[in-house]
Amino acid sequence: MIRVEGKEVFTELPELVDPAHTALLLIDMQHDFVASDGVFGELGIDLSMYRDSVPKLANLLADARRACALVVHVQNTTLPNRMSDSPAQIRFNLRMHAAKRFGDAPLRYSIAGTPGHEFVKELTPDGDELVVRKHRSSAFWGTDLELLLRSNGIKTVVIGGCTTEGCVESTARDAMFNDLYVVIAVDCVASDDREQHEASLLLMRHRFDMATAGEIAAVWAIIRRAVGDSG
Repeated sequence: MIRVEGKEVFTELPELVDPAHTALLLIDMQHDFVASDGVFGELGIDLSMYRDSVPKLANLLADARRACALVVHVQNTTLPNRMSDSPAQIRFNLRMHAAKRFGDAPLRYSIAGTPGHEFVKELTPDGDELVVRKHRSSAFWGTDLELLLRSNGIKTVVIGGCTTEGCVESTARDAMFNDLYVVIAVDCVASDDREQHEASLLLMRHRFDMATAGEIAAVWAIIRRAVGDSG
């Protein structure tokens, strides 16, 4: 920790991810995005990065639960009949995977009430864990996420999920704009476009703290043991 003109600023990973003030945000780990039988998988989109990242994110989720960190599952949600899609949002949609779409029809994914909207089995919410539904890339835009984090004394968000260059980066930027420390779980974020994934990581490394799931889990384990010893 350093002091800057009277303000205490966290600088070390154990300070940043102390579970007493840290939330794990799992972004859009839903069938339509990451499962082979989802919309993207059936289009033939390359999901190989997700096959690698899902087990690591599942382990980090288990570690967060053991450390009693706040867990928030973010669920991308579109309404039937495109009721949540503005014309500008549809235009954004048309840019995605244009070569894989049938004709010029915009993609339809994560529609509320469909199997594709559901979380993958390994990352299903447990008990009273928070679920925040969103209609835009950022988990903060038009949701109550900021209120929920503030109400629970959260200072840091650890972010994992998909996609790196899209909803992950959008959420990370808005978290910082909401005066939260941001730690990207670097091996727990993934994309269906490796070049965009790498470009996003290059940008985010200059803006946010980065740590592997193992490094974060090690901090949580040390703090958990220390709390147990003091108790």
